[in-house]
Amino acid sequence: MFKKHLITCSVIVVLFVLSKLFIYSTTLKKTVVKAEPKGDNDVVVTDVPDAPDKLNFANEPVPVNDPKVAVKMNHSLKQHNFKKLQTNLLHSRAARMFKIIEPILKTHGIPDDFKYIPIVESNLEAGVSPKGAKGLWQFMPGTARTYGLKVNSAKDERLNLKKSTVAACHYLQELYDEFHNWTLVAAAYNNGSIKLAKQMKVQKKRNYFRLHLNHETGRYIYDLVAVKQMITRPGEFGFSFNAADFVSLN
Repeated sequence: MFKKHLITCSVIVVLFVLSKLFIYSTTLKKTVVKAEPKGDNDVVVTDVPDAPDKLNFANEPVPVNDPKVAVKMNHSLKQHNFKKLQTNLLHSRAARMFKIIEPILKTHGIPDDFKYIPIVESNLEAGVSPKGAKGLWQFMPGTARTYGLKVNSAKDERLNLKKSTVAACHYLQELYDEFHNWTLVAAAYNNGSIKLAKQMKVQKKRNYFRLHLNHETGRYIYDLVAVKQMITRPGEFGFSFNAADFVSLN
């Protein structure tokens, strides 16, 4: 009698444990399915916002009403979300370095949006490109020397944020004197003024968004604007970094 009672109790306990495991497994599956991204357009919980009706670079409009421009802009926006980058590190670096870059740009009359160039060029890291460009502004040795930076075996001022930013301002102002358009200035910074001027002459166009350029330069302004949106509207791109975090790092 005792054995039968013991066996009955054991069976009940086993069934109870199995039922709990089944419920836990089902709940876990539902949780995982719920958290799983539904497509490439997802950013953690919310979708990446499409390009707003009005976007600009250095107060020059991006013609997002043009379907081709809108497609490129949306693609670039989706490449700069938390799902792609998986880190807030870029925002942390920007919070520290922009307070050095911004006043220098202002002093030299360069639009504030040019502070995003070091993000697109170097991710705010003082690395060296395969071609030899170095520092946050990715100066080539010859260009750096032209604009007053010392580059030799003993010293490389491309790694000095203040001095390299001043040099970048001189270079950008010179480009503006040539192109009289800040969007084209940014494109020339990436592609070189000679190459850009040649393409403009061959294609007989002065509008960046109408020019057919190499892949990197052709997406350069879109990337700058996307980075600007990512930094100024972090929450909409899935980042937890906010204005209060910027203040705390200053």
